[in-house]
Amino acid sequence: MLFAVPPPVDARIPTSPPALRAAYAETTSTLDTAIARWAGHGSVPHDVALLALYQERIVRLLAAKPRLARAVPAAREDVIAHADLVKLSRPYPPRKRITLGVPAPPLQLRRWYAEAQRRFGVPWTVLAAVNFVESGFGKLRNDSVAGAQGPMQFMPATWRAYGLRGNVHDAHDAIVGAANYLHANGAPARTWNALFHYNPSPLYVDAVMRYARRIARDRNAFLAYYSWPVFVRTTAGVKQVTGPR
Repeated sequence: MLFAVPPPVDARIPTSPPALRAAYAETTSTLDTAIARWAGHGSVPHDVALLALYQERIVRLLAAKPRLARAVPAAREDVIAHADLVKLSRPYPPRKRITLGVPAPPLQLRRWYAEAQRRFGVPWTVLAAVNFVESGFGKLRNDSVAGAQGPMQFMPATWRAYGLRGNVHDAHDAIVGAANYLHANGAPARTWNALFHYNPSPLYVDAVMRYARRIARDRNAFLAYYSWPVFVRTTAGVKQVTGPR
């Protein structure tokens, strides 16, 4: 049975395998229905935001509990991708200021990914996955610890070489620049290698490829990921910084 109303922000997540499997299935089904109504037009509706938050919270729980995750095979790709990124990331210092921004509308992003794909041959799904992993589609505006900038997180020297004289903080320019860089390093024929040049970690490449495959396979996945709130790891714990709270 689908949710009569979206789960509240603090809705309890069941921990028994059958109940958790049912909760994930119900959340995903209800979210799919809500996304179909929205279709990416305008800002994220409140029901979509609440359902996306609950879905993401389930994925995060499963990623932290591998034995429990085996009971929810439908979430496998997202769980493994999230676990990859947790292993790769370093927590923010507790006093670090988290800089946030409003992302470009999802349908506009989709057009820019398509433009970059036409120009450089890099699949739009890969560009969307990179954008998601690097900045939550532009919601998170902090430079990386290493100094990477913008919604696609370019190091300054790399941007000078591949940014086509654009603005690294502009979503359109950053997406096209990322496609240029990935193409120069082998995509689409050798996308794995191109992504490894983008970030030399097998964990990073695995996460991006898993998200990209799900976006390609599931017509609602891109809008679901766009609707997921951003959580950041700090030395004091995990903190939700966007979305309903």
